[in-house]
Amino acid sequence: MALSPLRRTWAAVPVRSRVTGVDAETLRRWLADLPPPPGYGVSARPLRYRQAPHLAAFCWYEDRLIELQVPEPFGAWNEKVYYRARRKPGRRLAFHWFSRSIRFRTRREVLRFLYCHEFFHWYLREVRGRKASAETACDRFALAHFRARHAGVDWRALLPGYDPARRRPLKRAA
Repeated sequence: MALSPLRRTWAAVPVRSRVTGVDAETLRRWLADLPPPPGYGVSARPLRYRQAPHLAAFCWYEDRLIELQVPEPFGAWNEKVYYRARRKPGRRLAFHWFSRSIRFRTRREVLRFLYCHEFFHWYLREVRGRKASAETACDRFALAHFRARHAGVDWRALLPGYDPARRRPLKRAA
């Protein structure tokens, strides 16, 4: 049976996991309906925290790697996610921040949220050619897509300029 273009592209993405109970194939299966980052790898590792679990992930442009970190020991927790800001009137530079409190119940939810967030950083830099430091835009993308099932979604229509099958030269690391 022939693989769909999305699955074919995910098959070419190197995926690693050092998280207990989540091997590389499980991680690939959890991310299979999300858009892949051609030219980059995806890695998951445990996050040792001191007081409370939190979200942590990185997009390493020099290493061409999206690194996701899962809190260990894992337990369900609430995280405040800021998705928008509006400038307050006045001469002083001040903002009103809009947020949602999200309950992360499983490792799968954490990995999908972090992947969506970091993928959008990748998309802004590698596809759109923009600054990749738009945290609220990345959080909006992650909030919209991390829990939804995306079977049959055409990511090329949703993300202008994105084509997972097309090989493009990646930007040089700064």
